[in-house]
Amino acid sequence: MDPTRPGLLHSAADLDRVAGKVAAGAQPWTAGWERLAANGRSSADWSPRPLRDVVRGGAGDNVGQMYLDIHAAYQNALRWRLTGEKAHGEAAVNILNAWSGTLRSLSGNADRFLAAGIHGYQWANVGELVRDHPGFDLPRFRKMLLGIFYPMNEDFLTNHNGAVITNYWANWDLCNMCSVLAIGAFTDRKDLVNRAIGYFRNGEGNGSIRNAVPVVYGREGLAQWQEAGRDQGHTVMGIGLMATFCEMAWHQGVDCYGYDNNRFLKAAEYVAKYNLGHDVPFTEYTWQSGPIATTAAHVGWDTQTVVSDYGRGHVRPVWDLVLSHYSGRRGLSAPWTRQMAQSIRADGGGGDYGTGGGGFDQLGFTTLLHAR
Repeated sequence: MDPTRPGLLHSAADLDRVAGKVAAGAQPWTAGWERLAANGRSSADWSPRPLRDVVRGGAGDNVGQMYLDIHAAYQNALRWRLTGEKAHGEAAVNILNAWSGTLRSLSGNADRFLAAGIHGYQWANVGELVRDHPGFDLPRFRKMLLGIFYPMNEDFLTNHNGAVITNYWANWDLCNMCSVLAIGAFTDRKDLVNRAIGYFRNGEGNGSIRNAVPVVYGREGLAQWQEAGRDQGHTVMGIGLMATFCEMAWHQGVDCYGYDNNRFLKAAEYVAKYNLGHDVPFTEYTWQSGPIATTAAHVGWDTQTVVSDYGRGHVRPVWDLVLSHYSGRRGLSAPWTRQMAQSIRADGGGGDYGTGGGGFDQLGFTTLLHAR
């Protein structure tokens, strides 16, 4: 196997470290492993159900059939990488080959761009885990990612579905940024990697770092997340997506975690603190929505005046990924992130957080894979 691969969410060195922890019965990795092994999608008996045409949003919505298979492939790929069990590697490859040989289109209403982003980065990460498996049809899988997912990602980041630039929340940009970065790294397209990193730093939409984290409270060590006035489910989702982006960039040799004096750490601390039940500051957030043809200065404007308590306490499997970098790698203080991570350990993955699409937005298992 290529010692420099995999190189997205998980490096070969990271996987070797985790395998050693699990083999030794060390905690919390063993608890994380037990959650993975107990997840029904990690069974080597999983049978894929590929679709020719996937739809998210509107009539004919069937995207759930795809994301169930993605998570089954990911979980089996992890079990193969961590144990070497042949059946799990074959199960993961079987799923990927089935989809790359069948899928021809991804459509729907505006939500199609969420599907292209979320599932584009997820597919690429699974492919990266099994890229050296002898049964994997890498060229065909590469063609699927570059032919179906990447063009939709780029279209969204360029045109934002014909809307004014502030119309779409940070998550929409972030998932498409993650997909461009992951597909670029998986397919050795440095231009795509650079595109994603450049957008993180200077993109016009709400996924770029200064727009996703618009206000920094320096004295408190906190920073307001763009969706904090909307609801906490999407806010925590955003933390997970930005952490995913930063981790994949890190394995490409680029430090997005530390960009602008650890701006993302301050945002994670803000979201963790509030969802643990503590007060946080809030600065009024004003934005415009509607199609790009909106020209009247008074059209489509709205303002959030308080941090939203809707969904407060929301749990997603993202926090050990954030903590691992800032505290584990860099030795920085992240008390609220640490408390949140510890409160939900050991976290799980797709299928452990409800049956709806939101439970499959993150690949999860961050305690197993990232705890330090």
